[in-house]
Amino acid sequence: MSDQAKIFVIGHRNPDTDSICSAIAYAELRRLQGLQGVKPARAGNVNHQTQFILDHLDVEMPELLSDVHPRIKDVVTEKVISIHESEPMSKAIELYHEHHIRMLPVVDDGGLAKGLLVLKQMTEFFLIPAEPEKLRRVRASLNSIQSCLGAKAHALVTPDKIEELDLYVGARREASFRLWMNEIIPERTILITGDRPSIQKIAVEAGVRLLIVTGNSIVEEDLLDEAQRKGVSILVSQYDTANTVWLTRMAMPVGSLIDSDFMVVKPNDLVEDLRIKLVHGKQAGAIVSSADGRVVGIATKSHLIKASPVKLILVDHNELSQAVPGAEKVEIMEVIDHHRLGNFHTDLPIRFINQPLGSTCSLVSTLYQQAGITPEKKIAGLLLAGLLSDTVILKSPTATTVDRQLVPWLEGLSGLEHQHFGSQLFSAGSPMASGTPARKLILTDFKEYQVNDHVLGLGQVEVVNFHTFYQRQEELTAELKRIREEKSYELAALLVTDIVMETSLLVTAGPNELPFIIGYPQEAENLYRLKGVLSRKKQLVPHLLKVFKGA
Repeated sequence: MSDQAKIFVIGHRNPDTDSICSAIAYAELRRLQGLQGVKPARAGNVNHQTQFILDHLDVEMPELLSDVHPRIKDVVTEKVISIHESEPMSKAIELYHEHHIRMLPVVDDGGLAKGLLVLKQMTEFFLIPAEPEKLRRVRASLNSIQSCLGAKAHALVTPDKIEELDLYVGARREASFRLWMNEIIPERTILITGDRPSIQKIAVEAGVRLLIVTGNSIVEEDLLDEAQRKGVSILVSQYDTANTVWLTRMAMPVGSLIDSDFMVVKPNDLVEDLRIKLVHGKQAGAIVSSADGRVVGIATKSHLIKASPVKLILVDHNELSQAVPGAEKVEIMEVIDHHRLGNFHTDLPIRFINQPLGSTCSLVSTLYQQAGITPEKKIAGLLLAGLLSDTVILKSPTATTVDRQLVPWLEGLSGLEHQHFGSQLFSAGSPMASGTPARKLILTDFKEYQVNDHVLGLGQVEVVNFHTFYQRQEELTAELKRIREEKSYELAALLVTDIVMETSLLVTAGPNELPFIIGYPQEAENLYRLKGVLSRKKQLVPHLLKVFKGA
């Protein structure tokens, strides 16, 4: 997990050619201007036209971002510090201090989470126990105690066994100590004492589980022999009694203190989901684990206010409703667009460039010119493609003088002739040429219109020439007849519009008298030529409604 900034230049959902091409071109411009970590992206799948352009120009497909909602891996970037379940509490204290942390994930041999050790809870256990008797409770192995004390061992018995033991200090006078020994359970007793041979002897004779002699005191040989016969383990600590008591209690393995009821989250989980769990749950933090269960991080409430490293530059749109999901949760650095202004708010001032040009690629082209940077051949080709696509090869009423002035400049840089290239990209983008099944081709852009007691069903598809249509004319006519019968239409028709020649063909399935009433020149059976007709809504529909009202 990394906190390095990732800046994505991205267009709107369901991206068109202008959206994809402007994202790639503007990302390259900002990279050349020194912006680190910037790359193009897309918020959806590309269409046939865009795919043709990328293949034709040999340009890599931008990365797909299904959403940019901040995820745990985006904010939990620190190196994880963990502790093995067998390590003593003294090691945990050392790690807390060394790394300035408050939580330690406890792991097993395979690095899998066994629990979460929270500093506050641990200190409460040792310093403010609910039951005073717990102050003397030690759950540890003799090896762990020896390790914590750095002690010299004598005849340790079953040193690896973790046991529940009670800790006492032998500080009484000999007589009272001997009486006191009758009140304890020797086999679960740890006795700590200094250079007091008589006390040591009584403890060994009673058969305590462990005798710890402090201050590096010398233990007499006959006592060691007696301890071996009695099965009493002896450690000699270098520390004084007070510190020996403390460290002995710290020998408890961390695995014995953890709560098995701990929260586990995954790196790809949403930060917003983590917020709900931490704010409304009882846990102070959550263990972040990989798919195979290994601990990779700790997520706490402080991560909820950490900014995501993902940042966005929006192109070809400026409304969050059109943006990649989650855009409102991350920083938007810039907006480069040619559409109307939507309801857009940011916390900080940003670079916002909006010009009423025919395409966003036209706007990006002017930004290259203003920066004094000449786009390379492939980038110039992308800019030309986006311009031609959005302006329908400069035939759209949205095309401006600036768009027309940019075309020769981009032609020279890309080596592409705009009329030929435009025809290629529209041909590649047409469902007529892409092999789309006849029914889908007819119904993709299809609307019904009511006239008197009749219903008309009209579809439309754009092409750059009629060659492919003529090859599929019989197939389309037969499918229109089937649709007319299924839906009981008075007329089912498909308007095939040549955007280059600015004319249309109307293929029909209608009543027998249609050729006599339709009012368009008939080119063949069930086929009519509509010169100058480009719009179904503004040109074809009003004419047909008039025709069928009078029929």
